[in-house]
Amino acid sequence: MDWHDELSWWQTAVVYQIYPRSFNDSREDTESARRTDGEGSVRHPAGRPLPGDGVGDIPGIVERLDYLADLGVDVVWLSPVYDSPQVDNGYDVRDYRAIDESFGTLADIDHLVDELHARGMRLVMDLVVNHTSDQHEWFEASRRGEEPYDDYYIWREGHDGGPPNNWEAVFGGSAWSYDETRGEYYLSVFSSSQPDLNWANSRVRKEVHDVVRWWLDRGVDGFRMDVVNFISKTPGLPDGDPDGNVVGSEHFIDGPEVTAYLRELHDAVLSEYDAMTVGEMPGVSVEAARAYLEAGLDMVFHFDHVNVGVGKSGIWDVPEWELPELKSVIDEWQSGLEEYWNAPYLGNHDQPRAVSRFGDESFREESATALATLLLTLRGTPFVYQGDELGMTNYPFGTPEEFRDIETRQYVQEALSGGERTFEDIAPAVRFWSRDNARTPMQWTDGSNAGFTTGDPWLPVNPNHETVNAEAERADPESVWHYYRRAIALRKAHPGLAAGDFDHLIPDHPSVFAYRRDGGRYLVACNLSAEPATVDLPWTWEGADRLIGNYPADDEGGPTLALRPYEARVYGAGVD
Repeated sequence: MDWHDELSWWQTAVVYQIYPRSFNDSREDTESARRTDGEGSVRHPAGRPLPGDGVGDIPGIVERLDYLADLGVDVVWLSPVYDSPQVDNGYDVRDYRAIDESFGTLADIDHLVDELHARGMRLVMDLVVNHTSDQHEWFEASRRGEEPYDDYYIWREGHDGGPPNNWEAVFGGSAWSYDETRGEYYLSVFSSSQPDLNWANSRVRKEVHDVVRWWLDRGVDGFRMDVVNFISKTPGLPDGDPDGNVVGSEHFIDGPEVTAYLRELHDAVLSEYDAMTVGEMPGVSVEAARAYLEAGLDMVFHFDHVNVGVGKSGIWDVPEWELPELKSVIDEWQSGLEEYWNAPYLGNHDQPRAVSRFGDESFREESATALATLLLTLRGTPFVYQGDELGMTNYPFGTPEEFRDIETRQYVQEALSGGERTFEDIAPAVRFWSRDNARTPMQWTDGSNAGFTTGDPWLPVNPNHETVNAEAERADPESVWHYYRRAIALRKAHPGLAAGDFDHLIPDHPSVFAYRRDGGRYLVACNLSAEPATVDLPWTWEGADRLIGNYPADDEGGPTLALRPYEARVYGAGVD
């Protein structure tokens, strides 16, 4: 089938996620102009951060747009840049219609939109509307009981001298925080600084609709919706299962009204625009995902594959997993959403680096290119996380003080509070899982601070930037970067790789992931192990074209395929 005329713009796109704080600091340091804000932070006399502040910014993104265009990506997704106290790095929004001064101004975001559109690229913003910051004006009014904001959040009186129920927060501790001003508890299923909005209040939903429309009218092309399946809670807020992984989550994930709320948002606002939407949905099943897509979302992010090997204790153990588990999850989602659309990804701002999670750092380049082959040949719209195109890896954190992530720091504090464990007892899992791994600065050069900033970076730069950096990889035609570029170009030249059906082969093989795409027109085979593998496939590629591979070609045709460690190949039969 010729898919070129059958797909929407976002279905043929490759999305590149930028974590603005860690992407590129555009400013140059000027010691003579330094001022402080009284708390040690360097500030411009007018209130703007000074050059070289060690934080990436929107002008810095504009500086690197030609890099992204040359890579071949079509859409940039920005993690939050809204005004925020930055307790959770911007996922605690203080003002949805303002840009945080550490990133720039509204004029800067308008300029970014214009520059992206001039290059034929688009912008997707993060939409964080399950909760706000506790410094948002809505919450400030709500805690004072002022109408109409008194019911904008979920307030309850305590029970038996404690919280209203036994729900736990995702970041640990109770999901309830007591407010002295109002004399009640408010629900905050992440941190106490992130109170949950009350979506059962139609005024709240109208406020969200207005925010979405405001940004779309400003030229934004869509939204990634943060934990959007959390927005509906079980009426009455009953106690949760005390043996659950996160107690109470069955009452605040996939709630009874969530699809109705999303359908309302679609019909009231999104249906009027040619916008792309993808909902982040922890704990979502394939069946639930279908309901969300029927409610008007274009795609969902599930977590089943990134949770492979995660035990009941949650992420704070080093995962033990086997490839057939990962293949089974991918097959379930590829097949289960065959009539809808997938959003494949292997890493993001909340996950370990893809090479460190699913590959082998001893085979860094081979792992990175094999995983790129997998990501870019699955059905759906692939999401590439910044630095993965370089094969960036986890950071070698040494001490608890090096971590900045609120989730990591809270876990470390709780794990060590009893005095029974030391940091070294928990260090392997913390070093593996910390969200800071994905947030270390982008590695542009082998120079000071990897070319990210002229100041002190907000997180340390990975020492391997001396060899793993964009400047060196762009100069090397055999690098991970150039492989990503070729794989993206291949996907665009063969839209059947985006839209065609997915036929899983050899599901039980312990090291090779092989599948056919688009009615058998394409064969993808990836050895995701550090050992050579030979497999017999129910498909012969004799006479087919070898479209891409991350090792030099040595093909002789036939059904038997010999693959070197982390080798990946794509073949096409009867394709142009």
